[in-house]
Amino acid sequence: MHPLLTEKDIDDYQRDGVVVIRGLFKDWVEVLRAGIERNMTEPGPYASENKKDGESGRFFDDYCNWPRIPEFEQVIRDSAAAEVAAQLMGSETVQVFHDHVLVKEPGTSMATPWHTDGPYYFVAGKQNVSFWSPLDPVREATLRCVPGSHRWEKPVLPMRWVKEEAYFPNVEDYMLVPDPEKEGMPIAEWAMEPGDAVAFNYDILHGTRGNTSTTRRRAFSLRLVGDDARFVERPGRTSPPYPGHEMQPGQRLREDWFPVIYKA
Repeated sequence: MHPLLTEKDIDDYQRDGVVVIRGLFKDWVEVLRAGIERNMTEPGPYASENKKDGESGRFFDDYCNWPRIPEFEQVIRDSAAAEVAAQLMGSETVQVFHDHVLVKEPGTSMATPWHTDGPYYFVAGKQNVSFWSPLDPVREATLRCVPGSHRWEKPVLPMRWVKEEAYFPNVEDYMLVPDPEKEGMPIAEWAMEPGDAVAFNYDILHGTRGNTSTTRRRAFSLRLVGDDARFVERPGRTSPPYPGHEMQPGQRLREDWFPVIYKA
């Protein structure tokens, strides 16, 4: 058992699909801050400013940059994240899927809409985990999750954040995005310090409020997969798209693009 974990953490993750891990990236906060500054100065091809009419502030996000940003690669390979992920997932191995940076500057009104990540991805499998870690103290602009939503019978319809339109055409295969507050669903959220991390399953419904505080809200996310992860086709372009991957349905993710970073 990794010292950051307890048996209860693992049981809670398996049952609820979400748990908070205090201090997971505590020793890596400055490294990650430097990586985010590099990422914002030199954005990648998937960077977005998430500009929406009527909203104030700046909401920057970008992903799939760890191969070119050494700070991110160092954290991915040398931090405790992979071992902790393996124990949460109950997996012998851990592969990198991708990194994701989300920055809300002070006075940013735009919320991150409720959504689940799994339907956007071209990977299927129950053994997966996302770590969402703030690099600034957060209270209101923290991650909010609906425990147990990873076990819903139908996947949640993936939507575009700014245009508010369906990501894929066959909407009948999905359930419409619910409003957890209006529908009285339980919502888990935590006040967090830099380096704490929320661990959640790809199919957990989650979102965040805007950042109406006077300080930045920088967050680093790391998406990892386990033994049962397999490539799956979606009815359109996935996010991340990873063009030219040449994988076939049912195959493990190619290890030259998605390296194994932990073996039990």
